[in-house]
Amino acid sequence: MEVPRDRDASFEPQAIPKHTRDVSGIEDKVLSMYAKGMIQRDIAGTIEDIFGFEISHDTISNITDRVIDTANEWQNRPPEEILHVFVC
Repeated sequence: MEVPRDRDASFEPQAIPKHTRDVSGIEDKVLSMYAKGMIQRDIAGTIEDIFGFEISHDTISNITDRVIDTANEWQNRPPEEILHVFVC
């Protein structure tokens, strides 16, 4: 993330506060957009439009790769397990 030069330390980032490395809120947004079928380019553009900073395609891939195995398992469940979820 590009931070402007600030000699008197008056700059306060809006998306991520100073000295914060936890961007889990951004990760949740990326996963939500990914689950809705958005491609990486669209996700990156939306993050930039909303939060005002760029997120790399590699970062988006790293975030989505963490859930891809779980998503594949869920999609490939037998029909009995899917019905069981809805019946219970």
